[in-house]
This record gives sequence, C-alpha cells and structure tokens, in this order.
Amino acid sequence: MLKRITNIAAISFAILLIILSLSNYYSVSAESKSAEIAVELSTGRVLKENNADTKLPMASTTKIMTALLVAEDCNLDEVVTVPDIAAGVEGSSVYLKKGEEIDVKDLLYGLMLRSGNDCAVALAVTHSGSVNKFVERMNAKAAELGANNTNFVNPSGLPDDNHYTTARDLAVIACAAMNNSVVREVVATKNYNGKYRSYSNKNKMLYNYDGANGIKTGYTVKAGRCLVSSAKRNGMDVVCVVLNCPDMYERSTNILDFCFNNFELKKLSANNIFMCGDVLCKIKKDTNIVIKKNVNVDYKAVPYKESKGRNNDCLKGKIQFYQQKSLIFEENLYSIVSR
Repeated sequence: MLKRITNIAAISFAILLIILSLSNYYSVSAESKSAEIAVELSTGRVLKENNADTKLPMASTTKIMTALLVAEDCNLDEVVTVPDIAAGVEGSSVYLKKGEEIDVKDLLYGLMLRSGNDCAVALAVTHSGSVNKFVERMNAKAAELGANNTNFVNPSGLPDDNHYTTARDLAVIACAAMNNSVVREVVATKNYNGKYRSYSNKNKMLYNYDGANGIKTGYTVKAGRCLVSSAKRNGMDVVCVVLNCPDMYERSTNILDFCFNNFELKKLSANNIFMCGDVLCKIKKDTNIVIKKNVNVDYKAVPYKESKGRNNDCLKGKIQFYQQKSLIFEENLYSIVSR
C-alpha cells in the first residue's frame, strides 16, 4: 500500500513538473510577442519601435477606435436607452441596466475612463443600429487610416482570434483619436462628473507622468497588459503603444522619457526662402519637423526636372533635411513668384 502511495506521489510530482514546464514555455512564448512604438503626433514620425508590425490582440485599447467613431458621428447630448444586449456584458463594466436612460457623453466617458464593455456595446448600437454594423464601420475606418494589419470583431476588445492589430496600426488609430478634440478631452480627464454617471480614470499615467494626457489601458489573459499612452512636453506630443507588456507603465515611462530626452519639435516656417536650382522657393505652409537633440541638421534643395503638362508650374522641387546622413523630412518647394 505504501509503495502504491509513493508511486502516485511520484507520478503527481512528475505531472506538476510538466505543467510548470509548459507554463514557463507559454509564458516565454507570450513575452517574445510583445511590441512597442512611439510616434510624434503632429508629424507621424516614428521615434522608437520594436516588433511594431507583429499582429497581436489589443484588449481594451480597441475602445480607442470605438471612441473615435462615436466622437466623429454622434451627438454627445443625445439621451439613449440602454439596449438589452449591453446589460451584463462580459468583462469590465459600469453596470448599465437594461432600459436605463443615459446620454452618449456619459457612455463615452464610461468607455474610456472605466473601460466599460457595456458602454462599448451601447455606443455601438447607438451609432450603427447593431454591433455587427458598427464593427464593419470600425474596420472601414481602420482601412481609411491606413491601419491595414488590423481587424476588429467587437467594439470592446474581448478576446477573439480574429481580433488583432499591430503596434504601428494602433499608433495610427491613437494619433487620429488624439487629433479629435472630443476624444482628446475625454482621455485627459482624471475625474468626470456627468449628468447620469461619475467616473475616475484608470490610467495611472495621468497621475504619475509629467505631461501625460491620455489615452487607454487594456488587459486580457490572451492579450496581456496593453497601454496606449500620450504625453506633451515643450510643445511635442508623443503617442506610445506597448502590447503584451507586463510592466506596461514602467516601460511606457521609459519610452516616453527616451523620446523627450533625445528629440525636439521645430517649426519650419513658410516664410523661409530656399534656392532651388536658380529659383527662389518656399514650402506651401508652416509645418513641424522632429529632430534629434545635439545633432547637426543638413538640408538640400532638389530641383524637379522640367516636364510638360505639370499640374502646378510653381512646383519646382523639394527640400530635404538630414541628420547623420539619414533623411528625416522632405517637402515640396514652390516658386515665390506665381505665374
């Protein structure tokens, strides 16, 4: 009898070792699929990236797209009735009740500050009449923005094998959202008191990082810890995305610090005159350029070859800026004398 117990114990121990080994394997496998990127908002210039084109689940950072569509298309003051399918939705919730009346604005804040999956469903139905139609609109908007490695199957980020993005695509979506005045105001809010609901923001970056102004947290077992953060210092806005990052706040802080310590935003004025060939030229409008700090900036004006039938005879060439022999910016040049 004692021998049998000993054998069972040995077998149980062996099974435990196998489970631990598999657990460690999948843990390492998941960590190897993390991704990150940092982008300057006004120029779209990538300042840092790693595995930025790897397709990964994004959890509740999905809600950035949901918020963008609602902000663009919906009346925030509209009072809506919570649909049946929004009540009791799986995952994070603000505990909407079936038939409850609430305005779109309170739903939007509940979506982004408390990550309410029930808010996501209610807003999807309000926007498009059904969740399925709203998801179609999400994917159409992603394509419109050039986020071609993204696919949505729901408005909240609940796990699904066909629900994924890349760090680069999510940064593009986040930049579009941060350029929307409504979304920008919502995600920068630490505490919100609405007509129907009040919320505090879950995003710890807003409380702990100087200049932080957004944007959205996310977590599921499948996606790991995900964070899209944004901060502004000295006139430069940086959007940072980390996917499947166990220390998402610490890592985002380090990435943002790197960007602000090593880059700065400069204005290139349309009043600046450049000699392009034998023609005095300038750019069409003021624009921003991101440069590395303490590194010389070189530029050259490159004339276009004359060609018949050019749509704009004032277009004469392009201005190119370089740092350490790498092209960092180029823009068309136009003759200062119009024809």
